[in-house]
Amino acid sequence: MNVGTHRTAPPVNVVADGWLRRYPATTDVRRRLLVLPHAGGSAGFFHSWGTAFGSDTELLVASYPGRHDRMGEPCVTSMDELADRVTEAVLPFHDVPLSLFGHSMGASLAHEVALRLRHRHGRSPAALHVSSRMPPHRLTPRDLHEQGDEALIDEVRRLGGTDESVLGDPDLREIILPAIRADFTIVGTYGPRPADPVGCPVYAYIGDEDPSTSVEDMSAWSDVAADGFRLDVLPGGHFYLVEQREPLLRSVLARLHSADDGPRSS
Repeated sequence: MNVGTHRTAPPVNVVADGWLRRYPATTDVRRRLLVLPHAGGSAGFFHSWGTAFGSDTELLVASYPGRHDRMGEPCVTSMDELADRVTEAVLPFHDVPLSLFGHSMGASLAHEVALRLRHRHGRSPAALHVSSRMPPHRLTPRDLHEQGDEALIDEVRRLGGTDESVLGDPDLREIILPAIRADFTIVGTYGPRPADPVGCPVYAYIGDEDPSTSVEDMSAWSDVAADGFRLDVLPGGHFYLVEQREPLLRSVLARLHSADDGPRSS
């Protein structure tokens, strides 16, 4: 199984009232992967993943309000509201095995979406992939979202993953700060919550130099993984997935193929 290159921009459609960017399969769809971006992130961050998983795998990337083509929409500031909306958007795409991948805040969101699919709709994902985020029962509330703009920018810098030219430009900062503050409100007011099993295998990923989440923290995702757990530790920090794109995608691809038994019912 080869991971696709990202030299050519893959085609993308905006669906589900703007909530999803869809990278269509070029043959019959056998499986889908829903990607949930990090706090302050956007669907565009994962554009290079669009053709990485083969012709029969369709990629869906959540597009949060308040950024890019949804700039004019109010940001969401509640994890429960965000999870409700994303679950509603992705439900029509669960006719083939659906796996979830969430990075940082997106990992918590992926877990919440998985629980909603299972408990409200009786359909567990094929697998839950979580990256660089403590599990729900280890989280503690933070007040960073209540602090000034400089504190938010300092945290974004500490974690990495955002172009310094954007953070250093006052005009661009003013554009992106509302979405960053909204996402950090979600992060700061979410958890702890019970370690509710998701009814599917859980795969966890972390950089060995992540300043916000430890390998021990990521190991605790096993508490929600009654159907199997695996942890991959890769070189790098909180955004290890940029430098370690190829080995990460190879692992995800192999696990997508291993989950081809069909949509699960709970």
